Amino acid sequence: MINVDFTVLDYEYFDSEFNIKPISSKEFQKKYKPKNLTQLRMNLEKIISDIVEFYSPLSFACRQDLIAHSKLNTYKRGEIVVREGEFSKKAYLIVQGCSRAYYLKDGKDISDWFSFENQFMAPIVSFFSDNPSPHYVEFVEDSVVLEYSKEVMDSLSDKHHDFERFISKIVTETMLGLCKRLYTVQFNKAEDRYNHLLNIYPSITKRIPLTHIASYLGITLETLSRIRNPKNRI
Repeated sequence: MINVDFTVLDYEYFDSEFNIKPISSKEFQKKYKPKNLTQLRMNLEKIISDIVEFYSPLSFACRQDLIAHSKLNTYKRGEIVVREGEFSKKAYLIVQGCSRAYYLKDGKDISDWFSFENQFMAPIVSFFSDNPSPHYVEFVEDSVVLEYSKEVMDSLSDKHHDFERFISKIVTETMLGLCKRLYTVQFNKAEDRYNHLLNIYPSITKRIPLTHIASYLGITLETLSRIRNPKNRI
């Protein structure tokens, strides 16, 4: 079973250790030179090795097991893979593209977190419990992902302790990100929230619609526009 250690929930630790930069489409093409899914499957070992470098080392045997259980898939921009109220035991490791988890509150679409290259996306509540997801999970760009079921991840964790550590760091990263977002929304000014987000993801405004960024930051689209364009301030 996957056991997660949340004993270290330090915001500076999050910024320094888990500041994973997305890669551009050009960088992706240069790295893996994929023309189709078949070629990408042939590069699975390199893809997984690159991702492993960001989190925690995996033994050769563990990497081979992980590759054997990896399902490569593609999703179109705007495709929703989980809806509010649904049960899902799938996790998506993003090879190229990006996704977001959001919920609807009083008819408003509120983005809760984003995932980019080398990061996982999953409906956390449903994935780790027997409760339905309160979130929607949507791909914001055309994306290439590796899919894993909860059953597979539990099996690999039971078989390989290094994989258990690997998953623990990934889940910890996600939780630290959510904690950081909650902290900044509660205590930081709107402009500081936006600048912090840009420090982590400098190209996010080119990849995520501004309306989603505004809801993630807990501000209106008009406020975000004023922050981005100081000349428009009254």
